[in-house]
Amino acid sequence: MELQIKNLKKVFRTESVMTVALNDVSFSVDNGSFIAIMGPSGCGKSTLLNILGLLDNPTSGKYLIDGEEVQNLNEAQRTRFRCGRIGFIFQSFNLIEEMNIRDNIMLPLNNLPLSAADKKQRVEDAMKRMGIAHRANHYPSQLSGGQQQRAAIARAIVCRPGLILADEPTGNLDSKNGLEVMELLSELHRDGATVIMVTHSQRDATYADRIINLFDGSIVENINEKI
Repeated sequence: MELQIKNLKKVFRTESVMTVALNDVSFSVDNGSFIAIMGPSGCGKSTLLNILGLLDNPTSGKYLIDGEEVQNLNEAQRTRFRCGRIGFIFQSFNLIEEMNIRDNIMLPLNNLPLSAADKKQRVEDAMKRMGIAHRANHYPSQLSGGQQQRAAIARAIVCRPGLILADEPTGNLDSKNGLEVMELLSELHRDGATVIMVTHSQRDATYADRIINLFDGSIVENINEKI
C-alpha cells in the first residue's frame, strides 16, 4: 500500500493554549516498505500514527492511500476503510477484558460484508499464525503480555490489511517477547504488507528499511538506507 503525506499539520486547542503537534510533515511510503518513526516523547509520533490510521483528522494538509485522499472521509467511510485495509497494533494491547480472545479478534470483521463462515475462518487463520489458537476461549487477563500482544496482532491482521500500523508494539514486553513480536512484524512485511512503526527502541528500528525522525512535530532527518 502506498502512502503520500503532504504538509500535514495538527493543532490542539484549548481556551488559552494552542499546541502544534505536527508542523508541515511531508513524506511518502512505497508499497511494501517497513518504516520506523522515531523521536523523543511528545514529538508527535503517536499523533502522526493516529492520523495515518484514520483515528484522528489533521488540522490541514493531505493524506493519500493508494492515490485516494482520505483525510476528509466521514466517520462511516473512515470506519469501513480502516477495518478493511488498515491493521493497528497498540502498545497497551487494547483487548476488551469482557470478551474472549476469539471474539476480540473477530471485532474488525463485524464491519465487513463477509459470511459467518468466512469470518470464522479468518479468525482461526489469524490465531493459528500467531500461535494462540489454543487460547481462543481464554480472556485477556488469563494471557501473558506476550500472548496478549500476539492476540492484538491477530486482530490487526484478521482483515488481511495492506497497511499495518504499530505504536510501540514492544513497549510493554520483556526482551524475549519483544523480539518475538518484532519477528512477527518482519514476517508480515516479508509477506507484502506495508508496516509503519512508532518506536523508541534502536533494536526494533533495525527491522525497518527506513527511519523518519521527528522533533517538535517536524521531520528533522529522513534516512533512506537501512541502518
